[in-house]
Amino acid sequence: MGGFLVRQPLPTRELRDLNPFLLLHHAVVSYKDATRADQSGVGPHPHRGFSPVSFVFKGGVHHRDSLGNNSVVYEGGVQWINSGKGIIHSERPPEELIGSEQEQEFIQLWVNTPAAFKMNEPTYQGVSKNEIPIVTSSDKRIEFAIVAGEQFGTTGPVTSNTEVNAMMLTMQKEGVSQIEIQKGHVAFLYLLSGNISVNDETIEEKNMIVFENEGDVFELKAFQNSTGLFVSGAPIDEPIETYGPFVMNSQTEIMKAIQDAQNGKMGVLVEDF
Repeated sequence: MGGFLVRQPLPTRELRDLNPFLLLHHAVVSYKDATRADQSGVGPHPHRGFSPVSFVFKGGVHHRDSLGNNSVVYEGGVQWINSGKGIIHSERPPEELIGSEQEQEFIQLWVNTPAAFKMNEPTYQGVSKNEIPIVTSSDKRIEFAIVAGEQFGTTGPVTSNTEVNAMMLTMQKEGVSQIEIQKGHVAFLYLLSGNISVNDETIEEKNMIVFENEGDVFELKAFQNSTGLFVSGAPIDEPIETYGPFVMNSQTEIMKAIQDAQNGKMGVLVEDF
């Protein structure tokens, strides 16, 4: 993606999608040999019909879009795009990462949008770490940053066209907590770093565990200092047609999305460097 390697636990040959979640990329990128931000990261490209979401765990991501947004979100923050009927955006490293030893680490998650909202006006939400409420486990060793939806009686700042709960986890060694999965939701936990157990099943870093949508409570234990992402969402029981950066309900709609992007109907982005 954008000239650098990413880990992709979703989709795979075994798991085509995890309705309403379509794709997960985990990127760890070094720009120590880079000389220009405008030649790094991912340049302007379109989206329609879903939400590309970036959870920033290290460094930062510089977002620009055809709506006029120009936003840098750093470690602990989130960029949530409801792409609606169309948006053009770019994802670059902040200038201070160029030529530095600091890594950029983020997860990009694609969340499908119900058909009723696919052609809404696009929106962008850039949320910094200090805007995201933190819930701490009773042993004070696990922090849950509540990004969207509700967990532990706390509501996240992000609004979505899809019913989603999302939180970023920071776990100290020997931390223990329980997480409740909302009934009817599909849920997963992706472990970026460390080593944990979920209901006594060990998970090593850079692996994803998928839960059944039965509204269960699971116990989380950290064997090492670890970071993770927990997300659950209500399935969207509609046909899915995809082509590159477009997610619609029919091939006709995909063809229209391609035509609209080529004709400039999703806007124009001229980056300022």
